[in-house]
Amino acid sequence: MSTNEGRFSGKVALITGASRGMGAEIAKKLAAGGAEFIGVHYATNREAALKVVEDIKALGSKAVALEGELNTGIDGVNKLWSSFEEAVRSETGSVQLDILINNAGIAPEIAFEETSVEMFETVMNVNLKAPYFLTQAASNFIRKDGRIINISTGFTRVAGPERSIYAASKGGIETLTLALAPHFAAKGITVNAVRPGVTATDMNKDWLADPAVYAVAASKSALGRIGTTEDVADIVVFLASEEARWITGQFIDATGGFQL
Repeated sequence: MSTNEGRFSGKVALITGASRGMGAEIAKKLAAGGAEFIGVHYATNREAALKVVEDIKALGSKAVALEGELNTGIDGVNKLWSSFEEAVRSETGSVQLDILINNAGIAPEIAFEETSVEMFETVMNVNLKAPYFLTQAASNFIRKDGRIINISTGFTRVAGPERSIYAASKGGIETLTLALAPHFAAKGITVNAVRPGVTATDMNKDWLADPAVYAVAASKSALGRIGTTEDVADIVVFLASEEARWITGQFIDATGGFQL
């Protein structure tokens, strides 16, 4: 028997950006831990989201793919939450939530001088505005001892000149995490952020495909390698568990010691 089995029995989760990468890995780990229902959000790749749903169901949990273009701002958030409410009520009989993971994000590599207003607003919509208002929409439905986990970035700790909008948006996520921790504490709900470093995801696959670039990126980690989606997902799943009940308002570095 896996030591993870039954860890999330009866829990309801919603994960944004869960059709691929870290989000998909987190979703499957929650299912392996016995989660009752998992909302798998996706923006455009419905096929990938349905494959994740299929994998979750094979592990014994209920799941549904939920579309939501978060780059549209509040309309996308409202559509996602409305779809989640309908799906979770249909599958479980009530609208309840235990684990909210704000994972969806975009990280364009662009010079500061070349950043357009449109690009700035798009990144902020997905990376900061959506988590803010999705958490607000969910706030009255998160059960006692629930978990809110925001995915940040190591670029809040080290400089990333070509990722200035991304870093700024995730800096906002971290201060939001800090502000919401005491807000939700009365119900035993913890609010934390995880800072991944360079991770082998679809977002990074193009530039990591160059062996020389890969080697340089790996060398900047104290542990001497690129992170995997499982590396990060295991940390997120720990924060979602009962074992992490005494951790809140924290930023957990998951960079493998990047540029220490």
